[in-house]
Amino acid sequence: MSLDRSPVPTADELGLMRGTPPPPERLVTLDNWMRPPYNRWALQHVSAILPTAPVRRDGPVWELPRDERDLGGVGFDLDGERWTVEEMARATATDAILVLREGTVVWERAFNGMDPHARHLCFSVSKSITATAAGVLVDEGSLDPSAAVTAVLPELAGTTWEGATVRHLLDMRAGMRWDEAYAALDGDVARYRQASGWWPRSDPDAPVDVYAMLATVEADRPHGGAFDYRTPLTSMLGWVCERASGERLPELVSRVLWQPLGAEHDAAYAVDPHGTAVAGSGFNATLRDLARFGELWRLGGERPDGTRIVSEAWIDDTIAGEADSREAFAAQADGPDPDWPNALYRNKWWVLDPARPLFSAIGIHGQFVTIDRPSGVVVAMFSSRAAADEVDEFRAFMAATRALCRDLGE
Repeated sequence: MSLDRSPVPTADELGLMRGTPPPPERLVTLDNWMRPPYNRWALQHVSAILPTAPVRRDGPVWELPRDERDLGGVGFDLDGERWTVEEMARATATDAILVLREGTVVWERAFNGMDPHARHLCFSVSKSITATAAGVLVDEGSLDPSAAVTAVLPELAGTTWEGATVRHLLDMRAGMRWDEAYAALDGDVARYRQASGWWPRSDPDAPVDVYAMLATVEADRPHGGAFDYRTPLTSMLGWVCERASGERLPELVSRVLWQPLGAEHDAAYAVDPHGTAVAGSGFNATLRDLARFGELWRLGGERPDGTRIVSEAWIDDTIAGEADSREAFAAQADGPDPDWPNALYRNKWWVLDPARPLFSAIGIHGQFVTIDRPSGVVVAMFSSRAAADEVDEFRAFMAATRALCRDLGE
């Protein structure tokens, strides 16, 4: 299937949340906010739908110099057709895109009414945020990746988590039974969304919050096997980080990442009915701050002013992985993506080309922080795509990113 070139209608064009009050067919609610077309408005206004907890910024802002040029016309080939970056953005429901080169903003475009000061839901880019905080705890000596989950959370002894390690959580290799089927209206993901408070409760027996759900999941394989992507493993990592640090996750991420990063705006985690951060998918931030996060990783964990936030060892380990993690990724059920034959997954990052390196934090519905070290390029993007994980749209974004890297690298 090839990608449709037609621009996706904006929230304003759809009339979403227009009127006082909006008519029922244009109202965005807890029942419909994750579905198209309502997500075109909702992903920029999560705090109007869900409870959130702030991730505070503090101190001087990391200023991003600007040397802007028109990169919308940069071209690339996709399935025998010629595209431009701007055509890709409009056809894939992009809300905003920002490109840095060597820490300088060279292109920033907003669509769908996106305000540069507004937060957007990051979905699974949240996993990379949460795992970066875990990496700082490792650097501080308060968390050991080889530690058993039950050594950190002894109340889980005798459950599915017996024998799992923090490393298994970081690399999606714990033996939890799970079907990550986003479109299903029932099943594991629906149960998780109800426990998170993201969907209305339709099952009276569903867990009352995320921790209650995690304590009762079942296993269907040994820990430490093949890579298998499952969002609740990051929720478990968040629980481990909270216990290891003695801090709630929003306060932890504020202390170890958002404040030293020099973020321009507060971020926020969506929280479940009992106030627990949804660690694997609930982070909300502005695009410029997400680009700063990507630039921190491009620079090996250190800001341009010399402020060290994440150890170089943690970032190097993420990019290179280990023989065991590379083998585990290759052994996944569907096999590796043929476009990225040497890819691996480590510390909640998709390392698409370890040798280059090119690596990415990726969220459903089109959220990206992609870093290409040789060209010095970071691309951050928010979207509100109709499908959670459409392959053609992902391929279009990556083709556009590689074209930008070629153009800016030259």
